[in-house]
Amino acid sequence: MSETVLKDFIGIYPNLLSRTRCAEIIQQFDSSKQDVPGRVGAGLMPELKNSSDIHLSKHPQWRNVEHELNTAMFRALMQYVREYPYVMIAPLMLQFKSNENTVRRIDHQDVVSMDEKTLSDLLRAVFRPGEINLQRYEANQGGYPYWHCEHYPKEQNSESLHRTLLWTAYLNEEFEQGETEFFYQQRKVQPTTGTFIIAPSAFTHTHRGNMPKNGSKYIATSWILFKRPDALYPQSR
Repeated sequence: MSETVLKDFIGIYPNLLSRTRCAEIIQQFDSSKQDVPGRVGAGLMPELKNSSDIHLSKHPQWRNVEHELNTAMFRALMQYVREYPYVMIAPLMLQFKSNENTVRRIDHQDVVSMDEKTLSDLLRAVFRPGEINLQRYEANQGGYPYWHCEHYPKEQNSESLHRTLLWTAYLNEEFEQGETEFFYQQRKVQPTTGTFIIAPSAFTHTHRGNMPKNGSKYIATSWILFKRPDALYPQSR
């Protein structure tokens, strides 16, 4: 009997950005002087997260980079959803018309076998990208050592409850350690330049960012959110 392979729902997608492009983004980060101390959901708490951040949506000159990162992320998302279709079809009763002009609910195999355009159109109808945060963690001092997930029920930011997946893009690797570490999966992901990772946003994938040694670490992070209810269910308005 073959052994069942258990999946940990952490997707790793290398080479979605070139090394040259990552280096250019890092250079733009350092020369822009737009970075501010990194914050967590509860505010400025450097003992939990020690970083320098640029929120791209607040700066028009970063719009091209924001678009480029979201485009690369979408390529990773296409692969992730093919491997884990229920991230999309378990929360939503998606359906389509079959050849007999009857309505049928979309199932796991439908998503796996969809052509690229059909799947990409469906993903754009269901999900939306979050705001992107570029971050620098200084060598031997920066990091996000607090074990955390991406959901928190804060009244002023109920958006966090719509976060379905998290993603991180690694922009460099010229340091030691500095892994993204997942608590329950007992897994450390070592950053490699141009690689994206995707994982669920909930407590099941509680994680932290370990301190980089002998070199600073640069990443981009954000989320993949469900569209708001009025967009998903316009007929109920």
